[in-house]
Amino acid sequence: MKIISSVLRNMLLKKYLYLAALTISSYLQAQTVTPSGSNWTVSVPAITEAGNNYGGTYASATNVIVLSGSMPGSFLNLLSNGAARISVRYTPTLWNNALRLYAKRSGGTATISGLCIGCTATVNGGTTYAEILQATDTALCTINFSGVLGLGNSVSYSGINVQLQISGVSVVIPAASYSSQLVFTIGPN
Repeated sequence: MKIISSVLRNMLLKKYLYLAALTISSYLQAQTVTPSGSNWTVSVPAITEAGNNYGGTYASATNVIVLSGSMPGSFLNLLSNGAARISVRYTPTLWNNALRLYAKRSGGTATISGLCIGCTATVNGGTTYAEILQATDTALCTINFSGVLGLGNSVSYSGINVQLQISGVSVVIPAASYSSQLVFTIGPN
């Protein structure tokens, strides 16, 4: 009898843990960051005179990447301070660690939908260059919202223009076509 009771208890515990994991995962789904734009190719001029070095720092167009996305109410309810952070990091394909990547944002709008009392949503921060790291997320900007959330809430954001900058270009770095991929994430601030 004790063996059956123990087996039943373990089965019920697994069932409840499964349901808890399923419930939590349903709250964490559906927030999105959708980057659009094009690959950025830095054109470094040839050195034609002895004693000259490269300019060292190059910037992309202000909207080489444009971010948009949405956050459902279930995700908004988990954010205790009313803000979500968009972060970025890079994954090198072929890279030289003497090169440094930076990003900043301009523009961007956020709107909150659904039943909400006195609600606002704004895109804040990130208007000065921040270094993008390889292994650690770097905060790009935050999406802040306020008001009393009701039913069917979600926050949509769009038009977040991202400008990139690379520094460290020098004659001491071997000539090659260096590349990396940027990874954008959204989460609690």
